[in-house]
Amino acid sequence: MKNAVIIQARMGSTRLSGKVMKVLCDKTVLAHDIERVKIAKNVDEIIIATTNSHNDDIIEKEALKYGAKVFRGSEEDVLSRYYYAAKENNIDVVIRITSDCPLLDPNILEDMIEFFYSHSYDYMSNQASVLEERTYPRGLDTEIFTFDKLEDAHNNAKQHYQREHVTPYIYENTENKYHCKSDVNYSKYRWTLDTIEDWNLISKVYEHLYKGRHDFFLKEIVTLMEEYPELEKINNMIEQKPTVS
Repeated sequence: MKNAVIIQARMGSTRLSGKVMKVLCDKTVLAHDIERVKIAKNVDEIIIATTNSHNDDIIEKEALKYGAKVFRGSEEDVLSRYYYAAKENNIDVVIRITSDCPLLDPNILEDMIEFFYSHSYDYMSNQASVLEERTYPRGLDTEIFTFDKLEDAHNNAKQHYQREHVTPYIYENTENKYHCKSDVNYSKYRWTLDTIEDWNLISKVYEHLYKGRHDFFLKEIVTLMEEYPELEKINNMIEQKPTVS
């Protein structure tokens, strides 16, 4: 079964416009996203799903530069963008990641893919709609689901939120699903890129840990945050935009 990490990316952002092309230690955020995903040994393909807008031509160029495939589709109907990206590339298992996660942990990604295959789930995630159930930091969010479930969602999801956020219909209509939890609760950390405060934190993490190689992951970043507790305060006042799944 062929899998692909599909990363949704566009220049438009309500909070931090153009964030995926911001330069972080001499490379764009999108470049770091791709390089970190490539570390996971069991990822077959990486596809950047961007929009048909001319504003996103720059995203296509950057993705191809770093060896990812590109699919361009609807700006508003992100569910259809994912569906056609997967269908065009004959993908059986879809791994969904967003482009605002330059601290994504490829080790966690690799473990989740292996677990998904070995247990034959239809949907699996390490995020949670209920805050109390979240154990991973925001910014490490990963969802895995079958193409059949994606196709069912594409054909039947009617609500705007179900098409804008890709997976709510799948989550709401799947029994055979699994929620991954970490042995240690790291949910207090916010490592996603959505605001200038997030950017300030992630920039500090890269300044400390990135030396031209992606060899720092969850444990190394947590160790840094514990050593410099002021880092956590940079963005701990930011409220996450609500999601459904």
